[in-house]
Amino acid sequence: MTKEDIARKYKEFLFPSVTTYYSEPLVTDHASMQYLWDADGKKYLDFFGGIVTISVGHTNPKVTSKIKAQVDKLQHASTVFPNEAIVSLAEKISQITPGQKLSKSYFTNSGTEANETAVQLARVHTGSFEIVALRHAYSGRSQLAQSITGQNTWRKSLPGGMGVVHALNPYCYRCPFGQKPTECGIECAKDVEAVIQTTTSGQIAAFMAEPIQGLGGFITPPPEYFKIVFKIVKDYGGLFISDEVQTGWGRTGKKWFGIEQWEVVPDMITAAKGLGNGVPIGATITTPEIAASFKGLQISTFGGNPVTCTAARAVIDVIEADNLRENASTVGAYFRQRLEELQDRHSLIGDVRGMGLM
Repeated sequence: MTKEDIARKYKEFLFPSVTTYYSEPLVTDHASMQYLWDADGKKYLDFFGGIVTISVGHTNPKVTSKIKAQVDKLQHASTVFPNEAIVSLAEKISQITPGQKLSKSYFTNSGTEANETAVQLARVHTGSFEIVALRHAYSGRSQLAQSITGQNTWRKSLPGGMGVVHALNPYCYRCPFGQKPTECGIECAKDVEAVIQTTTSGQIAAFMAEPIQGLGGFITPPPEYFKIVFKIVKDYGGLFISDEVQTGWGRTGKKWFGIEQWEVVPDMITAAKGLGNGVPIGATITTPEIAASFKGLQISTFGGNPVTCTAARAVIDVIEADNLRENASTVGAYFRQRLEELQDRHSLIGDVRGMGLM
């Protein structure tokens, strides 16, 4: 098919709500490591990575070779039959989570599912129902995930799930209190407690937040923020869920998970995107005690698929072997320095934010 055929059929046969960038969207054809080519053969340096998903390069042979071998060995099993691929991935994840306290994984197909699972588990474990999220957050496309999302653009198919409230987010550049970071006293963190006291029953199931808000605009909290919020959440009986769908797997530099940059050990981590390097996978990771709260039968037809688990384990191995966490810190620091030099020269640039290569 020509580029025009693909673009036309994309509109003709897919939901109109499936969004594309640009009035004439880039029609992708093939890719290799950091480069991507469109259907006309034009070559791009890929800064987007399929929505911050390509973590170790397009079609990286260190990953694709493992995928190809697994496809020929065992393509599908479901979670009712154990296999080496799923336990190998789960064991490795348990070894690299913050404090090595989060040692139980539940695998799904996406970040949306991972977040749904975390909320469901928090409600079962605590016996409470209400969830505190942040404005400008993005948590996925299901009904519940849209309810946790704090942007009207992504909440059009409401009514949403009950029991979700939103606190002000730590947006220092456009502070909702009109304060400067050095003078504000971290009022945004204190707002979490005010929201719990005024818009919930006073006993919450969980607080869920991205360490750096992705679709919100790479909004990065001040250093003190999550430590203050963590204590508040615990005071009101809740679990702390770190949404690492975009910040996980070394993207913020040096650490495996974004929340580690704030020196907080969460009760749960949700992950996806960069873990699979383009292969659909989600994970909800928690402690043995919290995981044991799930009663009754739990299965996943495609979550923990041997091919996706093999891919994810290969991605972790590449990040580790090639020291990509350190690389994200080093290259990200250089990139930030040069962006800040541009900011000094151009009043149009108001803020440079993010961390590592995020």
